[in-house]
Amino acid sequence: MTAPFDYPTAPPVRRHGPLGYTDYESYRTWLRDEFAFRCVYCLLRERWVPGGFDLDHFRPIAIHPEKATDYDNLLYCCSTCNSAKRQQIIPDPIQHFSGESVIVNGDGLLIASTTEAKFIIEQLGLNRKRYQEFRQVWLKIVEILTSHPTAVSEVLRYPSDLPDLSTLRPPGGNRKPEGIEQSFHRRRERGELPDTY
Repeated sequence: MTAPFDYPTAPPVRRHGPLGYTDYESYRTWLRDEFAFRCVYCLLRERWVPGGFDLDHFRPIAIHPEKATDYDNLLYCCSTCNSAKRQQIIPDPIQHFSGESVIVNGDGLLIASTTEAKFIIEQLGLNRKRYQEFRQVWLKIVEILTSHPTAVSEVLRYPSDLPDLSTLRPPGGNRKPEGIEQSFHRRRERGELPDTY
C-alpha cells in the first residue's frame, strides 16, 4: 500500500522544461505535474487542501531577481511551507529530501539522516507540533482505511483534473518535450498510472 508521506526514493530529475513565460504563475500547471500534486517540503497533497498551494522561488527573487520566471527556480509547495520559507536560503529540497534522507515515523515526526535535510526541517519548522499531529492523523486514517480498499483509493488517489500538458504552448518552447509523455495525464491515458500514490 502507498504511504501518504513517502518522499521520492531518490532525488528526482525535473521532467519538464517550459520556457518563456513572463509571469511565473503561468508555470503552475507544469509544476503541479512536476511535483506530483503535493508540497515539495511537507508532502501535503493538494486534494487535501483545495486552493492552498503556492509557487516558491527557491532562490528568493529579492536576492536573485533574474530568476523570477526561471522554471528551474520554481517549486510547488503548500502555502504554509512557502510562508515559513520566506526569503531564506536553504538546501535544494529536490536534492536533499528523498526517501534516502528523510522518513516519517509512526508518530508523524520527520527523521533526517543528512545535515541538509535536518537544516530544511528545522528552518521550515516541519516538526512543529501541528505538522507532526497532522501527519500522525493522516497516517492513522490511512491505516484504518486499509481494510477498505475503495476508501484508501479515494484518499490517496491522484487529482481528477490531471493537466494535459500536450495542449500547452510555452512562448519560449519546451527544453524537455519528452517529459510530456511522462506526465501523469499521459500515463493515465496509457493505463500506466497506479490508483494511489
